[in-house]
Parts: sequence; structure tokens; C-alpha cells
Amino acid sequence: MNFKKTMLATGVAALMSTAAMAQDVAVIGGSIEDGFWNLIKKGVDDATLMVEANGGTVNYMRTQNYDNFGPDLVTLINQAVAQGVEGIAIPVWIPDSENPALKAAAEAGVKIIMYNAGAEFMEELGAQNYFGSDEYVAGVAGGKYMVGKGAKHILCHIQTPGAVNLEARCKGVEDGATEAGGKATILRVPANLDGDVTGTAEAIKAELIGDPSIDAVINLAAWSSDASANAVSQIGGSQMLGTFDMSPAVLDRIKAGTQVMAIDQQPYLQGFLATSMLFANLKFGTEIATQPVLTGPAIVDASNIDTALAGVALGAR
Repeated sequence: MNFKKTMLATGVAALMSTAAMAQDVAVIGGSIEDGFWNLIKKGVDDATLMVEANGGTVNYMRTQNYDNFGPDLVTLINQAVAQGVEGIAIPVWIPDSENPALKAAAEAGVKIIMYNAGAEFMEELGAQNYFGSDEYVAGVAGGKYMVGKGAKHILCHIQTPGAVNLEARCKGVEDGATEAGGKATILRVPANLDGDVTGTAEAIKAELIGDPSIDAVINLAAWSSDASANAVSQIGGSQMLGTFDMSPAVLDRIKAGTQVMAIDQQPYLQGFLATSMLFANLKFGTEIATQPVLTGPAIVDASNIDTALAGVALGAR
């Protein structure tokens, strides 16, 4: 028997087998009605070019809305596993719902990577890494920034009560404001108002009228910052505005001086890094030594607004 020839044939067969395996991944995101996730998708789409060039596929899966958020996320996780994906990139917003399904997926051999929310569950889920902002740290930075600009009483609005990333943001705002010598009040509205600019504006307006000491509002999404701007305009107020995340309207207000700041978590990078690093680990066995990988917070204000606007023009901010 020719041992060297046999070993060579075995090695070639193994290489052919590896090359034939398509590393298919699923990236699970938020509601199709939520424009923030289009920025994530830009990053996912760009990473998909690399994935497909190396024989893999990416399925970007989103919930219809946030009305039945936890169960809908579980459905998407189970669908991804049933489709035979080798990896899932996903935020953890509703751990009581998501974590059991993700643990089951991991036990079935699916690699988990996390982004956008839920870094504190990395170890519990055996996740490879986390790409995103530390929501509490970002909140602290926002609270301190607003008080540093003169705010004494900040209203922090939560559009989806119970979502761990949003609760952490407002807790951070509260602690940051207190540390800087101000205070914060948290406003939780029904989840069915998520994305409803008119209804949210009415809820915020009622708070501002009911407590004239509120001199600033921090929203946790760009669209709800639009609602706050409408509320302040309708009552003829002068409340300072800040928000997590950005949109053309938010940046226009910062440029015009009618909004103080936005906290950017760089969603493009979250989608790009989560997708590309998950695939690269499956395909090549590579991984980033730093855990977690933080993409924020970054404060966008009058000092750097033009740079942010240039990124928006390219669809990445």
C-alpha cells in the first residue's frame, strides 16, 4: 500500500469536503417598520458580499413589529435553526424569551454571535463575541452631557418597556444626570406606540405640561426624537433635546441648533462586524481577541455634525 498516496488522497478529500460546505448564517434584527434596522442592513449587505464570495449565504430576518416581540424573536430563531444555518447573529432584548431558544440552538451546534443588545448574556449563551454599544455607559454619557449643557431635569422616554437595552439606557441617563448634579425621570409608554410619532408626541407633551421643571428630553430612537421636537414645538417650549441614534431629521436639527446632540452607536459597524466575523469564524476559524467590541457611544453635536452628515449621505449613518 502506498501510504503517502493514501494520505494525499485523504487530505484532498477533506479539503473538497470543507470547500463544499456552505457556511450559512442568519442575522436577526428588529422590526421592518423601524428605520434604524436599515442602517444595520447596510452593514449586513456589505458583509454579505464577502460571505458570498467565499461560498456562504446570509439571511437577514426581521420581526413585523414590536407588538409580540419576544415570541416573534423565538419564532425567527427556530426558523433559522430549521433552515440549517451554522451561525446566528442576534441582539438579546428579551432574555426570558430568547435565551432558552438560543441555548437550544447552541446545543444543536449553531454558533451564536451577539450585536446591538445583550452583551451581559455572552457567557451564559456561549456567544463568540458582542458588537455594539454598552447601553448603560452610553446612557451615563448622555445624562452627563445634557446636564453639562445646562439641563437640570431630564425626561428619558422608553418606547418599548422591558427591553433590556432600552431600560439600561435610561438607567444610565438617570445615573449620569444625578452624578453631574441634575436628575432624570423615566417615561415608559405602551409598546403599541412604538413608531407612532403623533401618539408619542402627545404622551411627551402631557409630561412636559404636567411637570414644568422638565427642561430636557432624551429619546432612545431617532423617530421618537421627532416626536419630542413636535411636542416642544406644540407647547412653545424651550426644552433641550437629545437622542440615541440618528436620522436626517435629527442631524438637520443639530445643524440648525434646535437639538443639542445624538448618541451614535454606529449601527452600520454592528451589522458589518457581526455578519463578517461570524462567517469568518465558521469558514476560517478566525476570531477577534477583544471581547466585547464596542461601537459606541459617540456623541454627535455641533462640533462634528458635518462628518456625520457625510456618512448619512452614503447610507451608513
